[in-house]
Amino acid sequence: MISKRLAPFGTTIFSEMTQLAQEHGAINLAQGFPDFDGPASIHAAAKRAIDAHENQYARSAGHPALVKAIAQKYRADYGLEFDPMGEVVVFAGATEGIASAMLGLLDPGDEVVLFEPFYDSYPACVAFAGATPRFCTLRFPAFELREEDLRPLFNERTKLIVLNSPHNPSGRVFARAELEVVAKLCCEHDVVALTDEVYEHITYDGARPIPLATLPGMRERTLTLSSAGKTFSLTGWKIGWGVGPRPLVAAAQAAHQFVTFSVATPLQVAMATALTELREEYFATLRREYAERRDFLMEVLARAGFELATPQGAYFVLADTTKLFPPERFGDDRAVAKRLVQEHGVATIPPSVFYRSAPEEGRRLLRFAFCKKMETLQRAAERIARIGAGGGG
Repeated sequence: MISKRLAPFGTTIFSEMTQLAQEHGAINLAQGFPDFDGPASIHAAAKRAIDAHENQYARSAGHPALVKAIAQKYRADYGLEFDPMGEVVVFAGATEGIASAMLGLLDPGDEVVLFEPFYDSYPACVAFAGATPRFCTLRFPAFELREEDLRPLFNERTKLIVLNSPHNPSGRVFARAELEVVAKLCCEHDVVALTDEVYEHITYDGARPIPLATLPGMRERTLTLSSAGKTFSLTGWKIGWGVGPRPLVAAAQAAHQFVTFSVATPLQVAMATALTELREEYFATLRREYAERRDFLMEVLARAGFELATPQGAYFVLADTTKLFPPERFGDDRAVAKRLVQEHGVATIPPSVFYRSAPEEGRRLLRFAFCKKMETLQRAAERIARIGAGGGG
């Protein structure tokens, strides 16, 4: 029997839509994982680590080689200094990092500020900790962060705010002025920030994410999460990490040691090699290739009749379905998403599940993932073109 805390969440929409895609032989633009492999050099590094007998439990907070590489990355990329042995922790993916951070930092009765649309594990992890979520709605198509929406959510019970930039699912890369609002409110109310920066190296049109920890007063109150899965197209490896001041890292580690204890040792060693050797040239190629995919898919969707929000980062496009699939005739986003799978052979994510306080914002949208081979997107484009030609149905 499922617990009362978890019962409201059910099966994740990602599993639901992927299963539906498999049942109908649909092209899966729903779940955000690449259908191609990461760099061969990282695979080779993992094999070498296995052959070198790096196969037993690693240090719980992270293999020394990896935590040192992570600390060096933040020094080189953002000018942030972290002690690798006390201010870095390795998780089984950033999602485990979110759960462990919340379990380690929150008590029942605490409140957590979340932006919606949100990554679906955020509210579930708040529930794990017995805390209460409060939601600030970012609205299509700009998804701007506005102080007048955010300030009323802070009070004496606010313990944590979760900020995801580049943002999933909108692709918004928050500007410095928006981050300054968050920093100001955190400092005024003595609130800790948990930042999810897993798409930090996947950005477009010159946008560059600014780590919240680099703003005045925020280094000492920010736990920054990122991972290897998105950057190196290795989502199945589940190598994530957190960096921040010792008290915040220690809190997350206190939970992590009982959640997973440690992460796959040879994969940690291989990732240390990747972070050290694959730098600016690799990141530039990553951005260029994803920009090509983004632009291709957006052109296809626009021609079909969808209204789009242009993502500045991550690898999703949010599309307004209203013109093609009027809700009075076709129903909400779940109904439209199922129709696309069953009748058009393309799987997407219905984003209303990423909203709590304003689900109507998501009921007119679909999320398309473009982290796929170009030939996959081209096959999807043929099917999407038929949607437009058929007027939605």
